[in-house]
Amino acid sequence: MAKVELKKPVVEEIANSIKGAAAVVLVNYKGINVEQDTQMRKELREAGVTYKVYKNTMMNFAFKGTPCEELCQHLEGTNALAVCESDATAPARILAKYAKAVPTLELVAGVVEDTYYDKAGVTALSQIPSREELLGKLLGSIQSPITNFARVLNQIAEQQQAE
Repeated sequence: MAKVELKKPVVEEIANSIKGAAAVVLVNYKGINVEQDTQMRKELREAGVTYKVYKNTMMNFAFKGTPCEELCQHLEGTNALAVCESDATAPARILAKYAKAVPTLELVAGVVEDTYYDKAGVTALSQIPSREELLGKLLGSIQSPITNFARVLNQIAEQQQAE
Protein backbone atom coordinates (compact mmCIF):
# COMPACT_ATOMS: atom_id res chain seq x y z
CA MET A 1 0.00 0.00 0.00
CA ALA A 2 1.35 3.44 -0.91
CA LYS A 3 2.02 6.01 1.81
CA VAL A 4 -0.50 8.40 0.26
CA GLU A 5 -3.28 5.83 0.61
CA LEU A 6 -2.44 5.36 4.28
CA LYS A 7 -2.61 9.09 4.91
CA LYS A 8 -5.93 9.70 3.13
CA PRO A 9 -8.14 8.37 5.97
CA VAL A 10 -6.38 10.64 8.47
CA VAL A 11 -6.82 13.71 6.25
CA GLU A 12 -10.49 12.79 5.74
CA GLU A 13 -10.94 12.34 9.50
CA ILE A 14 -9.58 15.84 10.14
CA ALA A 15 -11.65 17.34 7.29
CA ASN A 16 -14.85 15.70 8.59
CA SER A 17 -14.22 16.84 12.15
CA ILE A 18 -13.73 20.51 11.18
CA LYS A 19 -16.63 20.55 8.72
CA GLY A 20 -19.50 22.43 10.36
CA ALA A 21 -17.65 22.81 13.68
CA ALA A 22 -18.48 25.82 15.82
CA ALA A 23 -14.87 26.13 16.98
CA VAL A 24 -11.48 24.80 15.88
CA VAL A 25 -8.51 25.75 18.06
CA LEU A 26 -4.88 24.98 17.30
CA VAL A 27 -2.75 24.55 20.41
CA ASN A 28 0.98 23.99 20.93
CA TYR A 29 1.08 21.26 23.58
CA LYS A 30 4.85 21.29 24.21
CA GLY A 31 5.81 20.97 27.87
CA ILE A 32 2.64 19.46 29.30
CA ASN A 33 3.12 16.36 31.45
CA VAL A 34 1.02 13.21 31.22
CA GLU A 35 -1.03 13.91 34.36
CA GLN A 36 -1.96 17.43 33.21
CA ASP A 37 -2.66 16.20 29.67
CA THR A 38 -4.95 13.44 30.94
CA GLN A 39 -6.87 15.87 33.14
CA MET A 40 -7.16 18.40 30.29
CA ARG A 41 -8.38 15.75 27.83
CA LYS A 42 -10.97 14.55 30.35
CA GLU A 43 -12.32 18.07 30.85
CA LEU A 44 -12.37 18.70 27.09
CA ARG A 45 -14.22 15.42 26.49
CA GLU A 46 -16.83 16.30 29.15
CA ALA A 47 -17.43 19.63 27.38
CA GLY A 48 -17.96 17.87 24.04
CA VAL A 49 -14.61 18.90 22.59
CA THR A 50 -12.57 16.53 20.44
CA TYR A 51 -8.86 16.96 21.16
CA LYS A 52 -6.36 15.10 19.05
CA VAL A 53 -2.75 15.34 17.97
CA TYR A 54 -2.19 15.11 14.22
CA LYS A 55 0.85 15.58 12.02
CA ASN A 56 1.12 19.13 10.73
CA THR A 57 1.24 17.93 7.11
CA MET A 58 -2.04 16.04 7.58
CA MET A 59 -3.73 19.11 9.06
CA ASN A 60 -2.31 21.21 6.23
CA PHE A 61 -3.93 18.97 3.59
CA ALA A 62 -7.23 18.85 5.50
CA PHE A 63 -7.42 22.63 5.99
CA LYS A 64 -7.00 23.45 2.28
CA GLY A 65 -10.18 24.94 0.81
CA THR A 66 -11.93 25.30 4.19
CA PRO A 67 -12.44 28.26 6.56
CA CYS A 68 -9.55 26.77 8.58
CA GLU A 69 -7.08 27.37 5.74
CA GLU A 70 -5.56 30.37 7.55
CA LEU A 71 -4.42 28.02 10.32
CA CYS A 72 -1.90 26.50 7.88
CA GLN A 73 0.54 29.35 8.55
CA HIS A 74 0.82 28.18 12.19
CA LEU A 75 1.54 24.51 11.48
CA GLU A 76 5.03 24.27 12.93
CA GLY A 77 6.15 22.41 16.02
CA THR A 78 4.03 20.27 18.33
CA ASN A 79 0.41 21.09 17.50
CA ALA A 80 -2.88 19.54 18.53
CA LEU A 81 -6.39 20.30 17.35
CA ALA A 82 -9.39 20.97 19.61
CA VAL A 83 -12.74 20.86 17.78
CA CYS A 84 -16.22 21.47 19.17
CA GLU A 85 -19.42 21.28 17.16
CA SER A 86 -21.77 22.95 19.63
CA ASP A 87 -20.02 25.38 22.03
CA ALA A 88 -17.96 28.04 20.27
CA THR A 89 -15.97 29.05 23.36
CA ALA A 90 -15.41 25.72 25.14
CA PRO A 91 -12.11 24.70 23.48
CA ALA A 92 -10.50 28.10 23.98
CA ARG A 93 -11.84 28.44 27.54
CA ILE A 94 -10.61 25.04 28.75
CA LEU A 95 -7.25 25.20 26.95
CA ALA A 96 -6.60 28.73 28.28
CA LYS A 97 -7.26 27.47 31.81
CA TYR A 98 -4.56 24.83 31.39
CA ALA A 99 -2.24 27.28 29.62
CA LYS A 100 -2.17 29.31 32.85
CA ALA A 101 -1.03 26.23 34.80
CA VAL A 102 1.45 25.10 32.10
CA PRO A 103 3.25 28.16 30.70
CA THR A 104 4.68 26.23 27.73
CA LEU A 105 1.18 25.20 26.56
CA GLU A 106 -0.03 27.95 24.26
CA LEU A 107 -3.10 28.76 22.23
CA VAL A 108 -1.84 29.34 18.69
CA ALA A 109 -4.90 30.36 16.64
CA GLY A 110 -8.45 29.30 15.92
CA VAL A 111 -11.48 29.45 13.68
CA VAL A 112 -14.80 30.13 15.38
CA GLU A 113 -17.94 30.06 13.26
CA ASP A 114 -15.85 30.41 10.07
CA THR A 115 -13.93 33.45 11.37
CA TYR A 116 -10.15 33.24 11.86
CA TYR A 117 -8.69 34.43 15.17
CA ASP A 118 -5.02 34.84 15.98
CA LYS A 119 -3.51 34.13 19.40
CA ALA A 120 -4.90 37.34 20.90
CA GLY A 121 -8.35 36.66 19.46
CA VAL A 122 -8.47 33.10 20.80
CA THR A 123 -7.30 34.34 24.20
CA ALA A 124 -10.12 36.91 24.19
CA LEU A 125 -12.61 34.18 23.24
CA SER A 126 -11.42 32.09 26.17
CA GLN A 127 -12.64 34.77 28.57
CA ILE A 128 -16.25 34.58 27.35
CA PRO A 129 -18.39 32.51 29.72
CA SER A 130 -20.15 29.37 28.52
CA ARG A 131 -23.61 29.55 26.98
CA GLU A 132 -25.19 28.15 30.16
CA GLU A 133 -23.50 30.81 32.32
CA LEU A 134 -24.65 33.58 29.96
CA LEU A 135 -28.22 32.24 29.97
CA GLY A 136 -28.13 32.06 33.78
CA LYS A 137 -27.00 35.69 33.99
CA LEU A 138 -29.71 36.72 31.53
CA LEU A 139 -32.36 34.89 33.53
CA GLY A 140 -31.08 36.51 36.73
CA SER A 141 -31.29 39.94 35.08
CA ILE A 142 -34.84 39.27 33.95
CA GLN A 143 -35.93 37.98 37.36
CA SER A 144 -34.30 40.76 39.35
CA PRO A 145 -36.94 43.51 38.72
CA ILE A 146 -39.78 41.05 39.34
CA THR A 147 -38.21 39.90 42.61
CA ASN A 148 -37.66 43.49 43.75
CA PHE A 149 -41.25 44.40 42.86
CA ALA A 150 -42.58 41.40 44.82
CA ARG A 151 -40.40 42.38 47.81
CA VAL A 152 -41.74 45.97 47.76
CA LEU A 153 -45.36 44.74 47.59
CA ASN A 154 -44.68 42.37 50.49
CA GLN A 155 -43.21 45.20 52.60
CA ILE A 156 -46.21 47.41 51.85
CA ALA A 157 -48.55 44.60 52.88
CA GLU A 158 -46.59 44.04 56.12
CA GLN A 159 -46.68 47.77 56.91
CA GLN A 160 -50.46 47.91 56.47
CA GLN A 161 -50.93 44.88 58.72
CA ALA A 162 -48.77 46.44 61.42
CA GLU A 163 -50.85 49.62 61.43
